[in-house]
Amino acid sequence: MSATRTQVYFTEQQRERIDELARVEGVTLAEIVRRALDAYLSSYSPDASESLARTFGAVNDIDAPMRDEWQRG
Repeated sequence: MSATRTQVYFTEQQRERIDELARVEGVTLAEIVRRALDAYLSSYSPDASESLARTFGAVNDIDAPMRDEWQRG
Protein backbone atom coordinates (compact mmCIF):
# COMPACT_ATOMS: atom_id res chain seq x y z
CA MET A 1 0.00 0.00 0.00
CA SER A 2 1.35 3.40 -0.97
CA ALA A 3 0.74 6.02 1.68
CA THR A 4 1.29 9.71 2.29
CA ARG A 5 2.32 11.02 5.68
CA THR A 6 -0.21 13.54 7.01
CA GLN A 7 -0.32 15.44 10.27
CA VAL A 8 -3.71 15.66 11.98
CA TYR A 9 -4.67 17.30 15.26
CA PHE A 10 -7.20 15.57 17.52
CA THR A 11 -8.92 16.86 20.60
CA GLU A 12 -7.86 15.20 23.82
CA GLN A 13 -11.15 13.30 23.95
CA GLN A 14 -10.82 12.13 20.33
CA ARG A 15 -7.29 10.92 20.96
CA GLU A 16 -8.30 9.01 24.09
CA ARG A 17 -11.17 7.30 22.26
CA ILE A 18 -9.01 6.43 19.26
CA ASP A 19 -6.25 5.05 21.50
CA GLU A 20 -8.77 2.90 23.38
CA LEU A 21 -10.28 1.57 20.17
CA ALA A 22 -6.84 0.84 18.74
CA ARG A 23 -5.90 -1.05 21.90
CA VAL A 24 -9.11 -3.11 21.86
CA GLU A 25 -8.82 -3.86 18.13
CA GLY A 26 -5.08 -4.52 18.33
CA VAL A 27 -4.26 -2.11 15.52
CA THR A 28 -2.46 1.20 15.17
CA LEU A 29 -3.94 4.67 15.50
CA ALA A 30 -3.29 5.16 11.79
CA GLU A 31 -5.36 2.07 10.96
CA ILE A 32 -8.28 3.38 13.02
CA VAL A 33 -8.11 6.74 11.22
CA ARG A 34 -7.87 5.06 7.78
CA ARG A 35 -10.90 2.88 8.55
CA ALA A 36 -12.91 5.88 9.72
CA LEU A 37 -11.95 7.89 6.66
CA ASP A 38 -12.78 5.00 4.31
CA ALA A 39 -16.21 4.64 5.96
CA TYR A 40 -16.88 8.36 5.58
CA LEU A 41 -15.72 8.51 1.96
CA SER A 42 -17.71 5.43 0.93
CA SER A 43 -20.93 7.13 2.05
CA TYR A 44 -20.09 10.49 0.45
CA SER A 45 -21.50 11.25 -2.98
CA PRO A 46 -21.48 14.88 -4.08
CA ASP A 47 -24.68 16.14 -5.71
CA ALA A 48 -23.75 18.23 -8.74
CA SER A 49 -27.28 19.55 -9.18
CA GLU A 50 -27.24 20.96 -5.63
CA SER A 51 -23.92 22.73 -6.30
CA LEU A 52 -25.23 24.17 -9.56
CA ALA A 53 -28.44 25.36 -7.90
CA ARG A 54 -26.42 27.26 -5.29
CA THR A 55 -24.57 29.14 -8.06
CA PHE A 56 -27.61 29.97 -10.20
CA GLY A 57 -27.75 33.71 -10.78
CA ALA A 58 -24.35 34.33 -9.21
CA VAL A 59 -23.27 36.42 -12.20
CA ASN A 60 -26.25 38.64 -12.86
CA ASP A 61 -24.61 41.18 -15.19
CA ILE A 62 -23.24 38.76 -17.80
CA ASP A 63 -23.56 39.82 -21.44
CA ALA A 64 -24.14 36.57 -23.30
CA PRO A 65 -24.69 36.57 -27.08
CA MET A 66 -28.09 35.61 -28.44
CA ARG A 67 -28.27 32.08 -29.80
CA ASP A 68 -28.50 33.26 -33.44
CA GLU A 69 -25.16 35.11 -32.90
CA TRP A 70 -23.24 31.98 -31.89
CA GLN A 71 -20.20 31.19 -33.96
CA ARG A 72 -20.63 27.64 -35.17
CA GLY A 73 -18.09 25.90 -37.23
